[in-house]
Amino acid sequence: MRPTATPLLLATLLTATALSACGSGSGSSPDTVKISFKQSTDNSIRVMDTYLGQMKKEFEKANPGKKVELVPIKAPDSEYYTKLQQMLRSPKTAPDLVYEDTFLINSDITSGYLKPLDAYLDKWPDWNQFIDTAKSAAKAQDGKTYGVPDGTDTRGLWFDKGVFQKAGLPADWQPKSWDDVLSAARTIKRKVPGVTPLNVYTGKPAGEAATMQGFEMLLYGTGDGKTDPMYDTAAKKWVAGSQAFKDALTFVETVYKEKLGPDVSDALDPNFPTTVRGELLPKGKLGINLDGSWLPQDWQKGAGHEWPEWSQKLGLAYMPTQHGQAPGKVSMSGGWTWAIPSKAGNPDLAFKFVETMQTKANAQKWYIANSGIAVRKDVASDPAYVQAQPGIKFFTDLVASTHYRPAYPAYPKVSTAVQEAMEGVTTGDSSVDKAASGYDEELKTATDGQVVRK
Repeated sequence: MRPTATPLLLATLLTATALSACGSGSGSSPDTVKISFKQSTDNSIRVMDTYLGQMKKEFEKANPGKKVELVPIKAPDSEYYTKLQQMLRSPKTAPDLVYEDTFLINSDITSGYLKPLDAYLDKWPDWNQFIDTAKSAAKAQDGKTYGVPDGTDTRGLWFDKGVFQKAGLPADWQPKSWDDVLSAARTIKRKVPGVTPLNVYTGKPAGEAATMQGFEMLLYGTGDGKTDPMYDTAAKKWVAGSQAFKDALTFVETVYKEKLGPDVSDALDPNFPTTVRGELLPKGKLGINLDGSWLPQDWQKGAGHEWPEWSQKLGLAYMPTQHGQAPGKVSMSGGWTWAIPSKAGNPDLAFKFVETMQTKANAQKWYIANSGIAVRKDVASDPAYVQAQPGIKFFTDLVASTHYRPAYPAYPKVSTAVQEAMEGVTTGDSSVDKAASGYDEELKTATDGQVVRK
């Protein structure tokens, strides 16, 4: 359940029957709160279902006479966004509480689909425990907050210790620059045949995984770590024509031109992230994987691709900046929030359910179950959380140096333009200059000309 899908490009209209079955609807009971969320398409992974089932019992027990109705939407991310937006358009179909990806929340805010939560948050003491960067992920350009984050994620380099041993690379590997990453991949290619040296997600089929796990992990490592290389906050314009953009594209081009990455046909398979988690890493067929903190969710006991040995088999390294310049490491963060639709029938009851989910104990339970990263300060400092799973401390420590996407309303279209540029250099159909120039043109269209050249 991560922001890894293609942005919503083609609306798939739901039938009237499906809509009426999902929505709160006018005339729904004032004692029932309806909650819509993304249900995994992998039938063996039901982390969210289990957790919400527990919260439902707790809420109903603590609030006699009140009921919780769970309305799962089983769909890939892009279809989930489509169906959710269809539901939000009418009071007849809008749930009372929805699971919103920070990737698209500003689009829904701009469309008027969501209710500002400031009146609730001002009276909720626990809101003071949420870290500021996480709060900002659900804050709109109007300064109001429209969602309560249920955790975040960070990104880094996963590497196979067995592959590294065969390649003569150190078990405590920590690259200091992009060149170090490429050098390790070249060594693996030379010394360990049959293994994909390095995976960097790319192209439109990978969707936001390409933009965020791939491109932005490079782009945000090009500067001083303080200036946003994608969006000029002072000018309130998107950045075009930058050398940083070309440098990030050149890295992607190098990976695929030198055949350090997966076969292009595999890289452009929309199901490739599942292949990475479920096959390549567990079978020792991938040397280095630029990916997210949530991977162990799939490897836990009872999960879809159970792999109890992963923490012995895999090492973790932070993604270095381009030349090793300060701050030396880079990460991107996203995550999901709980939001109340503007057309919700029972908004007060919905926020009361949020308060139940977001107690310290329940939030901690969710972070651990979902391999999420804490956004509550009291949980992040709790030894029980830090020690709950290998890798949690590594990824939680990255929050201090992480970046959030400029998730303004135009971002989904900007993200698609990034993916197109990546795909061009991945397949070899475009040079870096041509792909970057194409991005600049798409950027102007996507942002109504709100660009500044750097």
